[in-house]
Amino acid sequence: MTAHEDEEQGEVFFDESDIIDEIDVDEEGCMPFCLNCVFLVIFCYFTCIFFCVWVNSDLPDAEDDIVEDSDDSIHIFTGHTGELYAVACSPTDPVLVATGGGDDKGFLWKIGHADWASELQGHTDSVSSLAFSHDGQLLASGGFDGLVKVWDTSGNLKSTLEGPGGGIEWIRWHPKGHLILAGSEDCTVWMWNADNGSCLNVFSGHGASVTCGDFTPDGKTICTGSEDATLRIWNPRSGESIHVVRGHPYHTEGLTCLSISSDSTFAVTGSKDGSVHVVNITTGKVVSSWASQTSSTEGNPESIECVSFAPKFPWAVSGGMDRNLTIWDLQNSSPRFICNHEEGVTCLAWLGASKFLATGCCDGRICIWNCLSGECVETFKGHEHAIQSLSVASNLEFLVSVSMDGTARVFEIRNFR
Repeated sequence: MTAHEDEEQGEVFFDESDIIDEIDVDEEGCMPFCLNCVFLVIFCYFTCIFFCVWVNSDLPDAEDDIVEDSDDSIHIFTGHTGELYAVACSPTDPVLVATGGGDDKGFLWKIGHADWASELQGHTDSVSSLAFSHDGQLLASGGFDGLVKVWDTSGNLKSTLEGPGGGIEWIRWHPKGHLILAGSEDCTVWMWNADNGSCLNVFSGHGASVTCGDFTPDGKTICTGSEDATLRIWNPRSGESIHVVRGHPYHTEGLTCLSISSDSTFAVTGSKDGSVHVVNITTGKVVSSWASQTSSTEGNPESIECVSFAPKFPWAVSGGMDRNLTIWDLQNSSPRFICNHEEGVTCLAWLGASKFLATGCCDGRICIWNCLSGECVETFKGHEHAIQSLSVASNLEFLVSVSMDGTARVFEIRNFR
């Protein structure tokens, strides 16, 4: 029947072919009672109500943020059972990584090789620091048990170095040999020969935990910073303290981090007092001082957590709990850029000798910054809690991070050179 015929006829009746079934009607014109049909109708009615309630409760409101952070990592290491504190990439093998944490263990593992891992056993407290020798042959691990252990790259224990009466805060290797330097909570710094396990020197003088330190790149001097708010400059052979930097205009609270310039001339230090200072290592004089660019809501400065000199530019950088990465111009002694983060900055790493710098944050994100422009060019997501440490693979293709979430993650950085 056409639409025109439909309009002319008005009311339309069923065809015989449309009839599915016939039901008898009694003399009073009523259909017979069917209990099953009643139950079926009731069941369908309540099923529809339940379904509508379930669907509505499951759907988010339009204003709700339903987009979860993605995971940008290309490899995840999950061998640890606690928070992670330390990571080190081999300087010679681009896929070999060491990690350590609160489960009292270290691990050697390889990027892209999920079936290869070597557990470093023997520490009885958290593994707080890790470092490869500069030739890549040995790995040193330091723990809050006061021990330093030396391993080969297969995970075999070579020696255990004893002496400190407190936990190990950091470990560094001499740039030209198998000498290990370690700072302790017991106010001392120890130096050992890693090849034979002998103690070469103990540096005493700090009045509190030695929180940071390193050899100068030429290997001729040692710089250490402490909770006692001093920087000490040492002769590694004699153990003599050449300079002690303290008091005005230096830090007023404990040092948290330290970095030494590639020409072994300057040390830059950060502190709980929110300030950054540059010290001439030869003279022991403060040559630049920068206060925190922001303050906390309580009015107290936020701690500086990480500092570094740029590998090939006349800059220094600092990051801290004020949620900022500050890029300092050393020639003008002023900030080039202040790069804002959503949460505090806990660690940083230069991507080789490039203009790019990675920062790790309390919110579990990693930001890549172009330090020429001050722009954030990439944000890596994946971690659920604060980033504790960052390390760059020797081929400059991978950035490895460790977090309080108990995982180590690998991110591709080959585009940032």
